[in-house]
Amino acid sequence: MIKTMYWENNLLYLLDQTILPYEEEYLVCGSYQDVITAIKTMIVRGAPAIGVAAAFGMALAHIDGEDMENAANEMKDARPTAVNLFWAVDRVIDADDPVKEALLMYEEDMETNRRMGKHGATVIDDGDTILTHCNAGALACVDYGTALGVIRAANEEGKNISVVCDETRPVLQGARLSVWEMQKENIPVKLIVDGAAGRLMQEGRINKVVIGADRVARGGVANKIGSLMVALAAKRFNVPFYVAAPKSTFDYENSIHDIEIEERDPVEVLSFAGCQAAPFGTEVRNPSFDVVPSDLITGIITEDGIVDSW
Repeated sequence: MIKTMYWENNLLYLLDQTILPYEEEYLVCGSYQDVITAIKTMIVRGAPAIGVAAAFGMALAHIDGEDMENAANEMKDARPTAVNLFWAVDRVIDADDPVKEALLMYEEDMETNRRMGKHGATVIDDGDTILTHCNAGALACVDYGTALGVIRAANEEGKNISVVCDETRPVLQGARLSVWEMQKENIPVKLIVDGAAGRLMQEGRINKVVIGADRVARGGVANKIGSLMVALAAKRFNVPFYVAAPKSTFDYENSIHDIEIEERDPVEVLSFAGCQAAPFGTEVRNPSFDVVPSDLITGIITEDGIVDSW
């Protein structure tokens, strides 16, 4: 199983997701600032993985005798949309032993994802083709995954399933990461451009959609940009649309209207694989996430079962 991170000799090792699938290399983080940089640059990404990495970052701050409140504020500023980041930092700050707490969260993430997978597998039928957007797999968690964890669990139960992955522009988490994960486990997978999802649903080639979430709030979920368009197409063509998210991703205080949507560097849109993809001087909007309202969601798969959004 893919390990997104591990802790050894008071150092955090993070699988560098910016160079996957071409190279498999771990970045060594020896300070909380290293972890912040890794989160900002998407060396580590995915709400659960960001949360656990942030927990280990706070553990490193504790080991180094840093001002924990200052470190916590800096860590929370790393990326604003994924609520797991804030949850993890607050949990470690309140713990008597930050290192022990971070290691506990690491183990909990693995167990949570497997429980989520078992619940989610109940909605997957033999013969289903499942569409997923972005990467909510082992690489977005410690291992196993949320949305891809559901697919893994269904596959482990012997169900004959296949997967369709949106490429997920602009940094291609679906193409680079989700396809790579499925290929590693010999689960049949096809890659499509983001704009083709609706067409495949219209043709009746998609039976279910399962995505992850960076935040579940009152009224819907925030997930990678493009998720809303997939949800709208699924609603139009009567394809069940599920979100797989652990309880740590639930924001019980805010609604979807309160979520700060991260805007990332225009360079991600203006260039592709080092090549300029648009005229120089082009103005860009690059929101990293969008919001899927509750009325487009069939159910939210959690470690405790499948619930309606609220």
